[in-house]
Amino acid sequence: MSIRVVVADDHDLVRTGLVMILDAQPGIEVVGEAADGLAALDLATRLRPDVLLVDIRMPGIDGVEVTRRLAGPDVPDPMAVVVITTFDLDEYVAGSLRAGARGFLLKDAGPELLVQAVHAAADGDALIAPNVTRRLLATFADQAPAAPTQPLGALTEREEEVLALVARGRTNAEIATELFVGLSTVKTHVASLMTKLGARNRVEIAMWAYDTRRVRAD
Repeated sequence: MSIRVVVADDHDLVRTGLVMILDAQPGIEVVGEAADGLAALDLATRLRPDVLLVDIRMPGIDGVEVTRRLAGPDVPDPMAVVVITTFDLDEYVAGSLRAGARGFLLKDAGPELLVQAVHAAADGDALIAPNVTRRLLATFADQAPAAPTQPLGALTEREEEVLALVARGRTNAEIATELFVGLSTVKTHVASLMTKLGARNRVEIAMWAYDTRRVRAD
């Protein structure tokens, strides 16, 4: 079954390019397009795509607010949202991830990363463009709350290792290779982390790692 995607961007050429890239991929189908935030919110609510690809800065309401309404902490059935932007890193990036986005990409990331991000979001995974990960770490470190939420149970040594790698943007496959374990083992550890931390996705796991200073910007 194809991954159903809605693409929201106020620049016609950019939106058309994104749609062409995604529609050309086997297993991905673009089911709707939106040119502003309100239209994106309405379309995504009606169509319930597997993934919403949304620009940060759009007329009406921005991508951060769209993300918050569709995937925020209070949303009972959060949607998989991937945020894209032409901006390298600003307050909107951290805001979109805290609002519930499962991924963040620059528009010049290239077709391969775009497709990877869509597949990752649809699978409950997350992908953050490698060229912004380090600065993103620094941003979260600076914004960390005074009293981070404590885990429901103590993390094992292996869970701590997986936590650090998730926070640094590694995929499950990359973690498995780095730790010399099977992919199913990594998935088990990630699921355990989500339960212990009360996280709904990998981005929230990463944010907890930054908030608790378990991972620091280099």
